[in-house]
Amino acid sequence: MTRAVLSLGSNLGDRFAHLRAAVEGFAGVLVTASPVYETAPWGGVEQDDFLNAVVVVDDPRTDAWGWLRRGQGLEEASGRVREVRWGPRTLDVDVVTVDGPDGPVRSTHPDLLLPHPGTPERATVLRPWLDVDADAQLPGHGPVAALLAALGPDAESGMRRRDDLVLVP
Repeated sequence: MTRAVLSLGSNLGDRFAHLRAAVEGFAGVLVTASPVYETAPWGGVEQDDFLNAVVVVDDPRTDAWGWLRRGQGLEEASGRVREVRWGPRTLDVDVVTVDGPDGPVRSTHPDLLLPHPGTPERATVLRPWLDVDADAQLPGHGPVAALLAALGPDAESGMRRRDDLVLVP
């Protein structure tokens, strides 16, 4: 069995449709999907706001590399083009963490770093993850709630929960 936490983001085209397509792409293995947040971009590239969410998926036949390939397949289906690092995108699917039969999966392979190295600094991942799992733990870093709190009182200032956008009815 492998259970994964994946972050979703979109800021090009029909952002919500891209997130919905990703959720539909995980049909049959989807455990839960977080609320959607509209978030300010970061990374130094001028671009529109993102829609972000987190999904939890579970499939005994899918390993960490399988989750990466599935996410990349959904990105490709959305028309994602990788031209600028941290630039605008139709869909971004990041593998945040994977739990395998022997516990958390760790990877130092440059194509699949696990747990995802940017997670401790990203309220755009931590907040929606906490919405679906209040006891979430990021392997090697501790409780997600503590990581979010450590970012300080302004960590969520560029985020707005969009209760009008529901990924899973």
